[in-house]
Amino acid sequence: MANNSSLGAAKEAKNDEFYTQYSDIEAEMNAYIEFNPDVFRDKTVLLPCDDPEWSNFTKYFASNFERLGLKKLISTSYSYSSGSKQISMFEMMSPLFDKDLRAKHGKLFTVTKDTDGSGRIDTDDIEFNGYLKSDGDFRSKEVMKLRDEADIIITNPPFSLFKEFLSWIIEGNKQFVILGNMNAITYKEVFPLLKDNKMWIGYKSLNTDMYFDVPDDRKQWLLENKKEGSAYKIINGVVMGRLASACWFTNIDHGKRHEKIQLMTMANNLKFNKRLKKKFEDDYCCVEYPKFDNYDAIEVPFTDCIPSDYDGVMGVPITFLDKYNPDQFVLLGIQDRDDEFRTKIYSKDEYSNASDLNRAGVIIVNGIPVMPYRRLFIRRKEQL
Repeated sequence: MANNSSLGAAKEAKNDEFYTQYSDIEAEMNAYIEFNPDVFRDKTVLLPCDDPEWSNFTKYFASNFERLGLKKLISTSYSYSSGSKQISMFEMMSPLFDKDLRAKHGKLFTVTKDTDGSGRIDTDDIEFNGYLKSDGDFRSKEVMKLRDEADIIITNPPFSLFKEFLSWIIEGNKQFVILGNMNAITYKEVFPLLKDNKMWIGYKSLNTDMYFDVPDDRKQWLLENKKEGSAYKIINGVVMGRLASACWFTNIDHGKRHEKIQLMTMANNLKFNKRLKKKFEDDYCCVEYPKFDNYDAIEVPFTDCIPSDYDGVMGVPITFLDKYNPDQFVLLGIQDRDDEFRTKIYSKDEYSNASDLNRAGVIIVNGIPVMPYRRLFIRRKEQL
């Protein structure tokens, strides 16, 4: 019988199972290749956490092995994922197949050469190297050793373990492209990396939804408990899980990161941007950029409303990072994380009952709390 730890791991894995579509992987990787055609050349790429036989990450990198100029592709599986419960013909036909081992042990696959004599390296050359001694958890000694061998780590890790997985990569000093929840931007373990330009948002827009394949029992649960369009969408007759907040995090450069945001003056923004004017009139009861009452910065609710003629600090939504150009702006801090910008957002009821409204820089605009989401604090770089 499985112990409590194993049962917990299995439950956690099931909740975190979102299988990335091939098209999404291809679109993201193309952005890095277009910026630097040799980004993957002579590199060893590790794809942990996925079941290699069902993973579109493995399919993409194996299919494009020669085009990318890879040195080696390594894929590992986690034994508690549902994909690992399915026995593929590929695994079953291998002389290394072991029905007992596969239940609790991760699997190891590699691509290094043309094994079938076809004259090219592709998915037909994926080699099953057998079972790991462990369950394939990325924290195991075996997978850590593979991490140390790799140059680049790419995957869709369990969102519930995102902070730990990212730390695991950073500890290994590796390049990476990983999927995570957009809210991870605000984590104390994550934001300093963004602030110091040691990591940034990937190519995919933060405003674009992502749809993932999910296990059959999860599909049934979505149909019975959620509304289509919110947590799932039926695409070509298939129930796909929807994660509106999913985004890529990376330390590999891409062209979008160097595109300058086109700015207008404060006056022109107020004159021509109807959305900005409505926001200010409805929320702030003013027709000019409001200032925080207790911090010397202006509130900019939309990235496309950042003014070109303001030299001071600006509070912007976290979606600003989608267009953040480190040559154009300096990222100073984040609300409620950095000591300098430590704040607290109150609901209106909390605000009216708060005993100490001025503690730790509570952000108040025009005397009332009007900010439902955290703000990043930035300054135009030209002014530094």
